[in-house]
Parts: sequence; C-alpha cells; structure tokens
Amino acid sequence: MTKSDIKKSVDSILNKDNKNLKKNPDKEESVENKLKTVEDKLLRTLAEMENQRRRFEKERNEAFEFGGFNFAKESLHLLDNIERAIISFKNDEKLKKNVDLNKIIDGIEIVKKDLISVFKKNGIESIDCINKKFDPNFHQAMLEVEDNSKESGIVVEEMQKGYMMKSRLLRPSLVAVTKKNEKKLEKEANNNKKSEEK
Repeated sequence: MTKSDIKKSVDSILNKDNKNLKKNPDKEESVENKLKTVEDKLLRTLAEMENQRRRFEKERNEAFEFGGFNFAKESLHLLDNIERAIISFKNDEKLKKNVDLNKIIDGIEIVKKDLISVFKKNGIESIDCINKKFDPNFHQAMLEVEDNSKESGIVVEEMQKGYMMKSRLLRPSLVAVTKKNEKKLEKEANNNKKSEEK
C-alpha cells in the first residue's frame, strides 16, 4: 500500500465521520478521539494487509515446492511398470533362451535408474520399510503374516514401494505385517512347562 492509498483511506474515514457529525451534531467528537479512531482503523488495515501478504507468500512457496505433486504421483506408475517389465522378462521361459535378454534388461535398468535420478533431484525418495515397525502414516497393511520369531507389527514384505516428496507422503508402501500365532505360543508355553516338570 502506497502513501497515497493510505492518505485516501484516512480521508475517506474522516469524510464519513464528518457526515455522521452533520447528521448527529450532538455527538461531536474531539479531534484526538477522531485521530485515535483513524489510527486504529489504519493499523487494523495494515495488519490485515500484512497477514494477507504472508498467506500469499506461503501459498506461493507451497505451489513452487509441491506444484508437481500430482504429476509426480502419476509418474510413479511408470517406475512400477518398468519394475514389472524387468520381472516379467526374467521369468519368461521363452525369453530366457534369447541371448540378447540381458542386453534388453540392462537397457530397461538404465531407464529405471535415470527415472529414479530425476525423482531424487526433485525430492522424491522411496520409503525404506522392510524390518521396520509398521507406521500407518507411511505404510498400508495389505495382509498379516504369522511369525512368532519376530515382534508383532514388523513389516516383512513390500508389495508396492511407497514414496515421499520432501516432507509429504506421495504414496504409502503396501506391506505385509507380522502377527503372533497365539495358539502356537500357548502350545509352546505348555510344552515348556511339561518339560520343566519332568
């Protein structure tokens, strides 16, 4: 807001007050009260403008930082398909006999590495989840696997990689999580008691 804008605002406020005084001459205010009123209104206007400037600045920064969020999310499908293609080629019995299979797979791997490099340059990284505690903020449990050798809630398999874009979740990891087999644990405890009693 320029000085002329502020002056216009103050003049318009004073003009409104003068009109009100002409309508109600009994309510004549002192010059000091008018000045305080105008000053208060001006300060409120300036504070509101500063708040609005900060909001716009924050929105601009978020748009710059996360503007490609949807594009990045959709691009993850490319990486998924590349990984599926590699697995498919490696498991195809007819292609295994082809002498050029390794060259094809190497070419696809190069494209995959380039895509991962582009993601990293833009703050997109995969979530490391194997053998970590299940976290619903980053993981989506698809199935539970009985495993008494590990603590409950440990991620043992990743069906689909999850990704973060800087501080935001781009896509959660689809995982399998351990759970204890209570019946098996009870049998083992009973067997241990019996063997101790002997």
